[in-house]
Amino acid sequence: MTRKIWVFDTTLRDGEQVPGAKLNMYEKLEVAKQLKKLQVDVIEAGFPSSSIGDFNAVKEIALNVGNTDDVMITALARAVKSDIEAVYNSVKYAKNPLIHIVLGTSDIHVEKKFGKTKSQILDIGVEAVKFAKTLLPNVQYSTEDASRSDFEYLWSTIEAVVHAGATIINVPDTVGYAEPEEFGELIRKINERLKNLNEHVLLSVHCHNDLGMATANTLAAIKNGADKVECTINGIGERAGNAALEEVVMAINTRPSIYGAYTNINTKEIMNTSRLVSNFMGLDVQVNKAITGENAFAHSSGIHQDGLLKSRSAYEIINPTEVGLDDMELVLTARSGRHAVKNALEKLGFNQFTSDQFEGIFDNFLELADVKKEIYNHDLYVIVESYYTKNNIQNEDIPYYSDNFYELVDLQVISNPIFPSASVKLKKADQIVKNSAVGSGPIDALYTAITEISGLDIKLIEYNISSISRGKEALGKVKIQVEFKGEKYIAKATDTDIMKASALAYINAINSIVVNELLPSR
Repeated sequence: MTRKIWVFDTTLRDGEQVPGAKLNMYEKLEVAKQLKKLQVDVIEAGFPSSSIGDFNAVKEIALNVGNTDDVMITALARAVKSDIEAVYNSVKYAKNPLIHIVLGTSDIHVEKKFGKTKSQILDIGVEAVKFAKTLLPNVQYSTEDASRSDFEYLWSTIEAVVHAGATIINVPDTVGYAEPEEFGELIRKINERLKNLNEHVLLSVHCHNDLGMATANTLAAIKNGADKVECTINGIGERAGNAALEEVVMAINTRPSIYGAYTNINTKEIMNTSRLVSNFMGLDVQVNKAITGENAFAHSSGIHQDGLLKSRSAYEIINPTEVGLDDMELVLTARSGRHAVKNALEKLGFNQFTSDQFEGIFDNFLELADVKKEIYNHDLYVIVESYYTKNNIQNEDIPYYSDNFYELVDLQVISNPIFPSASVKLKKADQIVKNSAVGSGPIDALYTAITEISGLDIKLIEYNISSISRGKEALGKVKIQVEFKGEKYIAKATDTDIMKASALAYINAINSIVVNELLPSR
């Protein structure tokens, strides 16, 4: 029998505590709207007593996102009357509001942080819950640093605040100290007692990632009776972050026989949510991160590509479409094998090669891949056509399309606050095409100039630049996402000149569009 796991998203509260990740009201509202599309059960919208701006942001989210019964809106309060009032006055506009109170239970927090006795702290917690209950029916109580607390005192606190009216008990591993077996056992013991005390009270967990075990601890808690999990998108949060929502949810979905549970999460919105949070907060997702990392579903090893083409289950346990990505991505690099290259060529309609011809084309592929690092579809056209031309091979089944692709010849970009401009020189077939443009900034001017040459109605969705090496000759990596006729195209390029890398990435995207426009005619 499966049971529902409530998903409490704290991206807008704990996630926003990352240095430099502060969002304005508009951005918080957009993230909250996307979290609603993702179908989380609870959105923790902020910490209202911290500032007027955060109070107003929580209020706007309650009004505009919490206006239906399908999502609960909450915010954090310390066990202080003014904090609790601030939460109430900001979340009360939601149809399903919740007050969230936090107070430490470990000896370190009680004695060192608060300088009080355990009985004093327990009384403060009880009075806070009683006051909150006079304002709203739903109250969550978090026993901060629970994983380092004396168990019997922790349980006494839980028992007392439940009697005071708490409807959700949250057990945090505040500093990521716990390990899965230990944390699972803690949750098992609490769950056993809590269900005997009041079976209607939800048991929740909030795990941090200081030792890299936040997701593992969260999943161990689910196996041992936790009803609700607190997570963030991309695992962001204080210090090393929180349990990543996407990892917890996809683990539950992928291993139902292990966890015997389900969530209401619309997994097809995971990547949209990840990208929105990453862009607004300016926090790049590490490329090898589970589920939302750029390489999570990308395969470049020849051995892996060969196995995937024979049977996807060989190296893929999650279909990328389940999380909102396009289908399986085989990245063509110098490590790709013959099977992957042949498969890519066949998708473009090149399937008339003899064995010797393919070997010659594959050698040319490897030669270019060593130089360019990643090979796109338009590169394959050029490789095939160059091979046929060089060897004087005539084949009516191989149309010559390379004349449709663009190649960067030169560029000049002027960056200033008054009149940013760019001039580009591109090659298309035997023709050299030049154009100049102005823009709101140097990249905007550069891309406008290239777009006008292509004549395509392209919308730039994402632009990202990062350094991938050090020193004077450091390589800059540019990744972009563009939209054309409702289709999205992702392209990358690297160069020591970041403007050149930006131009090359954009031209790679344009050439990918050209390829797709050519394919229907085959």
